[in-house]
Amino acid sequence: MAKNIPLNERIILALDVDKPEMAKEWVKKTESRIGYYKVGLQLFLAGWFDVVDWIVDRGHKVMLDLKFFDIPETVRLAVAQIRRHGVSLATIHGNDAIIRAALPERGDLKILAVTVLTSFGEEDLRAMGMTQSIEDLVYFRAKRALELGCDGVVCSGLEAPRLRDGLGDKLILVTPGIRPGANILDGSDDQTRIMTAGKALLGGADHVVVGRPITRAADPLAVIAAMQDEMGQALAG
Repeated sequence: MAKNIPLNERIILALDVDKPEMAKEWVKKTESRIGYYKVGLQLFLAGWFDVVDWIVDRGHKVMLDLKFFDIPETVRLAVAQIRRHGVSLATIHGNDAIIRAALPERGDLKILAVTVLTSFGEEDLRAMGMTQSIEDLVYFRAKRALELGCDGVVCSGLEAPRLRDGLGDKLILVTPGIRPGANILDGSDDQTRIMTAGKALLGGADHVVVGRPITRAADPLAVIAAMQDEMGQALAG
């Protein structure tokens, strides 16, 4: 069953820029259609919490995508810091000790465990000596995160159906690697596990993270509108 999430919060726009001023321009340019923004490592290092606070103060939600991976006590203290800034979603790596350290400090913040980066493919797993499939690895990590009390996971749209079917509606599924249909698998992408926004939602994703297909478009608002229309049709069944 689809969750009651406003359409303007289904797309999380990735503000993958190196200057806070550029991020603010993108927010101003798109906030008529989008109410959710991702601040990743590049922008956070450039603008620190000031850019996060600025977005939140405009009434929007922030996914702070720093993928914490450190000793548990450091992660615990870091989560306590970001909780104070009104962040809605934050990412950590799906290690048991890290999840256990992060959850008691979350407050109203929702914690997402990263399963397998969408830039990884099966060949990368083989090179690391792993014999299982990416789908199996993602499912195992997501199941463990849920058991430990994590709010959700980051996964590709390819794995979302199995997670939703096997783990139920409780988990928040956030899916990067989203591309408009015309650009899917054109050979120029640095992400390997990708799909369209509508297919991701049909497969059980709650939110999709989109960056370059919007920020590099000649008409960003038109791309957003088309993706939201596709998602609306998918949700309508």
